[in-house]
Amino acid sequence: MFNEFLNIVFSSLKLDKNLYKNNKNFGEAAIYFAGLIMILDGIAGAVAANTIIKTSIGISGLTAILTWLVWAILIYVIGVKIFPDKATTNTPFKRILIGVGYAHAPGLLRFFAVTPELVIPIIFLTQFWIFASLIISTKQILNLKSNFKSFGVVFLSFLIFAFVSVSFVMSRMDAMPISTYS
Repeated sequence: MFNEFLNIVFSSLKLDKNLYKNNKNFGEAAIYFAGLIMILDGIAGAVAANTIIKTSIGISGLTAILTWLVWAILIYVIGVKIFPDKATTNTPFKRILIGVGYAHAPGLLRFFAVTPELVIPIIFLTQFWIFASLIISTKQILNLKSNFKSFGVVFLSFLIFAFVSVSFVMSRMDAMPISTYS
């Protein structure tokens, strides 16, 4: 079972499109593998961030699960419901959820950001890697004919996710007590 998990992680790191085509990667344990990748991705992000600012590892793991769910919902709604291809209308949400989880495997490399000098380059690199993996995952799972449409689905999902996240953070900043010294 551990070998199967490692195979999924390495296939995702290699941006192997066959990872998302092979039904054996979407079996009984698939949702657990994808969830584990997401939790480890969140923890790796917290470990990397802790070299600069103090970050809660537990909260990062939980946030990763929430992020996983939101990404999958957005990709499902945009790719299956709003802009479907003929072959995408019967794509189950669970398959997209698993694919999004697998696509986040490059985030595990954030464990290597052990010095402040490496944090920004590694986070930047892994984010682009995850984005590329999400595009491949979306194209394969939704059976899209073009890379451009897959990019569009993922990018539109990202824009919506970023807008909602920034709006949430900004609304919380108004609620924060700020001392005003004259």
